Amino acid sequence: MADGAPDLVERAVARPLAGRYEVSAAEVQRLIEATYTVIERTGSLDPTVRDILHESGLSNQVFYRHFRSKDDLLIAMLDHGRRRMADHLRHRMSAVAGPLDAVRAWIEGVFAQAADRRAAARTRPFLAHVDRLAARFPDEQRASEEAMIQPLALALREAAATGALNGAGEGADHDRDARTVYLLTIAVLHEHLRTGTRPETAETDHLVRFALAGLRGSR
Repeated sequence: MADGAPDLVERAVARPLAGRYEVSAAEVQRLIEATYTVIERTGSLDPTVRDILHESGLSNQVFYRHFRSKDDLLIAMLDHGRRRMADHLRHRMSAVAGPLDAVRAWIEGVFAQAADRRAAARTRPFLAHVDRLAARFPDEQRASEEAMIQPLALALREAAATGALNGAGEGADHDRDARTVYLLTIAVLHEHLRTGTRPETAETDHLVRFALAGLRGSR
């Protein structure tokens, strides 16, 4: 049509596809929630497809319509979790006054995963698989990491532009700096998830000071 709106034939074609999308989305969500439920109930680091299907009430056919393997499901869950975390971090960072406060808010937001008992229980099993999943799905792994790193990199660019990072020269690589802070923070988070402990305020303060000192010296 001239105005770009779909005509009645196009609408008729699209209508059943829209309904199928809703069913498909609901099935995927049931599989994801069933996986989390099995993990939380059993403490298993490696839930079986059989247990996931039993919990979800769905069939093998439904599972393999959406996922090629259990690893395919796990990387999708890891990607989804990181992107939701990125949204949460952006929200936390938007509530503070300046870019250096935003860096602290980012670190505190990541650590909050260990402080929240349910979030920790849901995240801990992925520690057993993250390296294998990264090797099998390198592009997906990198993309979901970048989703978390991007808001931090933006804060570092703003800090450098406003002079908040005194000493960070023109040659500073803010993307690389942000990834380094990400890797350090995630390593500390994983240690707490493995041991079932929570980051103390003093530990957060130390990591923020350490990161900012390194960033100020970045060239």
